[in-house]
Amino acid sequence: MAINWYPGHMHKAKKEIRDVIPKMDLIIEVLDARLPFSSENPMVASLRRDTPCIKILNKSDLADPQVTEQWVEHINRTSGMKAIAVNLKQPEKIRSILTMAPAMVPQRNLDISQLKAIILGIPNVGKSTTINILANRTIAKTGNEPAVTKQQQRIKLANNIILLDTPGFLWPKLEPEACGYRLAVSGAIKNTVIEFADVAMYLAEFMMAHYPQALCQRYQQPTLPETGIELFDLVARRRGCMRRGGIADSHKVAQILINDFREGHFGRISLETPAMVESEQATLLAAKEAAR
Repeated sequence: MAINWYPGHMHKAKKEIRDVIPKMDLIIEVLDARLPFSSENPMVASLRRDTPCIKILNKSDLADPQVTEQWVEHINRTSGMKAIAVNLKQPEKIRSILTMAPAMVPQRNLDISQLKAIILGIPNVGKSTTINILANRTIAKTGNEPAVTKQQQRIKLANNIILLDTPGFLWPKLEPEACGYRLAVSGAIKNTVIEFADVAMYLAEFMMAHYPQALCQRYQQPTLPETGIELFDLVARRRGCMRRGGIADSHKVAQILINDFREGHFGRISLETPAMVESEQATLLAAKEAAR
């Protein structure tokens, strides 16, 4: 699935972040706990060098807890990185980052100088709400639609921390291809630029392979069909989305499947594991080498 969504303000933000990251003492990146790799911005890895980094795995209450533990362990194995799984119903846990941040930069004497941190996050991962909790006041505009934050702002936090907020943005090339699907499923990409049926088919096949019981429970079925197309037909019958001639309304079914995922009706679901991502990256690298 090709996704072409790169608004002008995101292009501007990319250049600004490239300039400012080398001047920061700490990087804080907000990720979606259901897809920590796909919601990660590759610019962080390429620009941070040895700058300490805190990865906030937000929406952990929607993610598979066992998979989230795998991700926390995976991230913590990287030198200079610390992962913390949170959700927006845990403000005190989120505020613990104010104590964690100085510990990540022990060489900085906060009695005489400020700790400069930048907070990053692609659209719809909860970055603005996280900022408001850290600041203990409403500063950042929040919303369910992607790309709410439009410009940089500097925020004074406790413990002599200055936080630089940035617009959420995606990168021009989403790869491996499954990353684009997972981002679309999660709502990080605007609905107006995705093909609902295509994205929902990816979700249906993923759920059938990894969380079949969640589908059975949601749609009250003792067993599941063998293919995603058959699952579409099943949901269409269960939800009254049949057209004349007994044909499933694929767009309406797609909306149901995607909304059920986004609203947590399937339960706690993670769309990727560290092992899955490593396999996808290896396949992508092999394909690139073969194309040379």
